[in-house]
Amino acid sequence: MALFIKRIILITFLIIANLSEVNSQEYQNEKGIIGLMYHRFEENKYPTTNVRLKEFNLQLEIINQNKIEFISIEELKKILIENKSYDSKKVLITVDDAYRSFYDNGWKILKEKKIPFILFFNTREVNANNPNYMTWDQVREIHNSKIGTIGGHSFSHEYLINKSESEIREDLEKSHKDFLRELSFRPKYFSYPFGEYSSTFKKIVKEFNYELAFGQHSGVIDKSKDLFELPRYPVNENYGKPERFLTLLNTKPFPFKSFKPENKFITKSENPPKIEIEFFKEITNLEKINCFANDGGEWNKKKISFIEKNWIRINLDKKFTTRTGRINCSLLDKDNQWRWLGFQFVVDGN
Repeated sequence: MALFIKRIILITFLIIANLSEVNSQEYQNEKGIIGLMYHRFEENKYPTTNVRLKEFNLQLEIINQNKIEFISIEELKKILIENKSYDSKKVLITVDDAYRSFYDNGWKILKEKKIPFILFFNTREVNANNPNYMTWDQVREIHNSKIGTIGGHSFSHEYLINKSESEIREDLEKSHKDFLRELSFRPKYFSYPFGEYSSTFKKIVKEFNYELAFGQHSGVIDKSKDLFELPRYPVNENYGKPERFLTLLNTKPFPFKSFKPENKFITKSENPPKIEIEFFKEITNLEKINCFANDGGEWNKKKISFIEKNWIRINLDKKFTTRTGRINCSLLDKDNQWRWLGFQFVVDGN
């Protein structure tokens, strides 16, 4: 009997080890999903959050020319949660805040071209009939179109990461009451206001039965990513020019096993954070990785130390001087395409 149990344990261990090997190899070869984040459309006095319609149409054309498929958030869910296989790169369009300019300009283009997207918005401004934001009737139009999906973005769009747990829950509950009253459902997908999240905020978002959550750090979505820390590339007037746009479309996933510190909300005493990333062993040429950070208030290349062959430490020699600290890492792969990985920290008190 004891021998039988030992054999069962050994077989189980071998199956798990084999599955882990298959998964890590799949991560290595995954094409990835490019998440694009938009806000305003043809509101040209806000260049950091705006895209001009001429550029937006050109971006959609570039995606089509490169034979990259647009996918819906539901299709992304099947890939990430249901482990659906896919064999080519995809693009997911996301729009934050439900500005009126999206409805007047961007929505018309996506509707005409039947391009799927998700609209994340906080409900307070829509409730107030703020003229700069969409109305509930316009939101319903998008929901009923089956082209756009509605996602949560809190009630207030305040800096929730600085609030207490009870305040965060109260804010999300308010938005859910609004969604139930106006749309008869609670959204399944979430976008953190300002892209800011902490371990506590993530936990609460999960408690509210969201299935995926997005930040505002750059990178390519793949199956190794935390479902509640999904990256997106911001697209605006400064970062939406054709050359830069094509560059981000050509980036690849940079899968990793673990990242420290897990909490992206750090205290002043934890600034700068001690960063370690463990990659899968299938990632080759890791000695050629480049990482840049905006510690000290300026973007600079950072020194990399190897703890083990596929385990690195990024040495930040200065504190983050702004509220948001960012780190971007890239690696030129053997096919001459760049793997890309970004992280965002928020410093409490900055």
